[in-house]
Amino acid sequence: MLDWTDRHCRYFHRLLSRRARLYSEMVTTGALMHGDVERHLQLNAQEEPVALQLGGSEPADLAHCARLGAQWGYNEINLNCGCPSERVRRGAFGACLMTAPALVADGVKAMADAVSLPVTVKHRIGIDKNESYSFVRDFVGVVSQAGCQVFIVHARNAWLSGLSPKENRDVPPLRYERVHQLKLDFPDLSIVINGGIRSSEEVDAQLCVVDGVMLGRESYHNPWWLSAWDTAFFGDAPLNISREWVEEQMVHYMEREAVAHGTPWPAIARHMLGLYHGQPGARRWRQVWSDHHLKALSPAQVMARAHARLP
Repeated sequence: MLDWTDRHCRYFHRLLSRRARLYSEMVTTGALMHGDVERHLQLNAQEEPVALQLGGSEPADLAHCARLGAQWGYNEINLNCGCPSERVRRGAFGACLMTAPALVADGVKAMADAVSLPVTVKHRIGIDKNESYSFVRDFVGVVSQAGCQVFIVHARNAWLSGLSPKENRDVPPLRYERVHQLKLDFPDLSIVINGGIRSSEEVDAQLCVVDGVMLGRESYHNPWWLSAWDTAFFGDAPLNISREWVEEQMVHYMEREAVAHGTPWPAIARHMLGLYHGQPGARRWRQVWSDHHLKALSPAQVMARAHARLP
């Protein structure tokens, strides 16, 4: 979810669910050690619980960045061992780390020693066309011995050559049974499944087998789905909110961000373009909010235009 789940996106999603754990976009250790820490780690207080996802491989660097995450108020540190992009491969982290479980274990231990927060790992079920279950089983076994208790498993292999990051989300087949087997083999670990899950019924089915479900692009493109989660999966009373109320809260947020940080509203509005997904007039509403020719207008004026074009 690189370039997607920034703090503006997370603020929006938190309006829709109080209980779901949110994850940052992946931030590299190099970006934090040599770049603008505030830009990468700034949080809205309303985001909690929220995890910081790190990309890196050097244990000392990971420990330093984990401490930064704790200082900035994150509730979990997650190590990405699943991203297959070429840029990540050049940095010797992401999915290629699955071939070096001892190094991942060293990184996990260094982070766990540095902070009191949970340290978790997100990974794939395999690399390239290696279909051996023992590969992911051994990876989890080695890394868990370093203190990691939560594994978020994208139920596809990562092909490090021959496929783009987008193709890596669709072409390698989903093998949920591999993730289910991990739960059987490691009953004391928390196993969270990820990949291709698009409905509450599918989430319910997975929760009968594993400990959690991570949702990515489907929840981004159809964010109103999140408004049902607290009741469906956490047993809370239904949220008394509407799409219109959420949109109004985002307008107020855009106005505050413009004053506090000079953030242009299109940089925030892009995250809520799926709010009326499946509703009459959604396409026209989306066209107004994504029209950069309107960027000189205030967010309230844009909202008025968007609703003037709804049926």
